[in-house]
Amino acid sequence: MGRRVFSGLLAAAIVFGAGYWAYRKYSAAQPVPVLTPGVVESPRTVPPNTGMAGKAPASNAAVEKGEASVAPPEFAPRAGETLEFAANVTKLNSTVADLRVKVGDRRNLDGKIAWHFQAFAHTENPYRMVFELDDQFDSYSEASNMSSLQYEMHLSERGQKVDTVERMLSSSKDPAPPDAVAARVLPGTRDPLGMLMYLRSVDWNKVTLVRSPVFDGHKLYDVRAVLVARDQGVSVTAGKFNTTKIEIHVMDNGAEMKDAHFLLYIAQSPERLPVLMEAVLPVATARVELTKVH
Repeated sequence: MGRRVFSGLLAAAIVFGAGYWAYRKYSAAQPVPVLTPGVVESPRTVPPNTGMAGKAPASNAAVEKGEASVAPPEFAPRAGETLEFAANVTKLNSTVADLRVKVGDRRNLDGKIAWHFQAFAHTENPYRMVFELDDQFDSYSEASNMSSLQYEMHLSERGQKVDTVERMLSSSKDPAPPDAVAARVLPGTRDPLGMLMYLRSVDWNKVTLVRSPVFDGHKLYDVRAVLVARDQGVSVTAGKFNTTKIEIHVMDNGAEMKDAHFLLYIAQSPERLPVLMEAVLPVATARVELTKVH
């Protein structure tokens, strides 16, 4: 199995919990697109256990009509929560990689209260011989709406290490900080970890489509999360859950990325755990399932 499969597998976890970095390495370099700030579409009626409903329109203009304003999150993660995931490809019988997502404390960053989220991704033996990866991602996301204030990538792959710290600035008048790179983004932009937490906060009984610009540390994407079904039964190592099924569409420079799409299953419980993530690739389906909650 080649490196592309491993990168696609890890991207299934990373796009939700650690950044879109592994997957974007295989994307063509494009100019940073102009995106619409994060919005939630007006409610629609979706019956339980149905197929695709409220599918994302093909253009930003089609979405803008009848949109509702973004409300503050109705859900806050638990400080100290640690979620452990196992990642595998459906054709294999062993874990290819593991992912750990941790909710840290809330702290003051530039006068704003922010959550500190962390994610750690590691490939497992014997697959490390093909794609050795030990990555850490840190997100400082504003507590009021999970928009990103600072995003860090501490990457170690095949002996090569890269460390970046990027401060999210939505105004050209904001000076670059002395201890970080200035990332000029749209208001409401989230990083992948903040986006995962925001999707947990959405009341999917009231909305069917969430849109948000997402910055992965390299490029700005327009991410659209669409309700597919409610009351979806899912069985993973951590247990059996009744979930809400969400499909993720990633728009790059106005066009949807066609060679992979992603599904997220969120438990219908007070904790709103992300219990399963899937990446459907041209060659296989990558599955990232919850194994343990601390």
